[in-house]
Amino acid sequence: MARYLLTHSLLSSWLYAMKDDPYEDATTEKDAYAEFMATLRRERTPTTEAMQNGIDFEDLVTAITHGAGDTSNDWYKAAAEVARILDGSLLQVTAQKEIQVGGTSILLYGRLDALKAGIIRDIKFSRKYDRGKYIKSTQHPVYLEIVPEATAFEYVVSNGSEVWTERYEREDTPSIIPTIEAFLDWLRDTGNMEIYQEKWMARS
Repeated sequence: MARYLLTHSLLSSWLYAMKDDPYEDATTEKDAYAEFMATLRRERTPTTEAMQNGIDFEDLVTAITHGAGDTSNDWYKAAAEVARILDGSLLQVTAQKEIQVGGTSILLYGRLDALKAGIIRDIKFSRKYDRGKYIKSTQHPVYLEIVPEATAFEYVVSNGSEVWTERYEREDTPSIIPTIEAFLDWLRDTGNMEIYQEKWMARS
């Protein structure tokens, strides 16, 4: 039986594109929808400044955890604080879990920035942060589904000078399954299921 990969990023992109009207005309000019379709087709997209900042900050954190890192970097102090939070963690852990949703075999896949003592942590670089920013994110529900032994998920957020943490316990995290069901229903209803099945088929 064929299996299809599904990531938090794909779900997140879909939800963002659908936030106004899930069934609006697909021909409507809408950047978020175009971005989602590019993600669905697995097209290469240019790295934005925000994305590059996130990559650079995470690379600095990783370097510090290995006893290196440029101390003259303006972000060094904040990155060192994040590195202390991640101390003793397994870094860049690949995790996956096969689930059945509405007769479709789905392979949930994710790469964990850090895992320690049942706590999944993810590094975020954001110029602006407000408490509860990630409450509606699909990331912690997806990752807690993928890693059943994990008890909580914590976002470790920095703007390059300050560091915040935003934690979600398993018992307070809604199941991601209804969102996956809605996503698959939308793919079928809009004629996009074939694109998903073609581009996201999991290797056996």
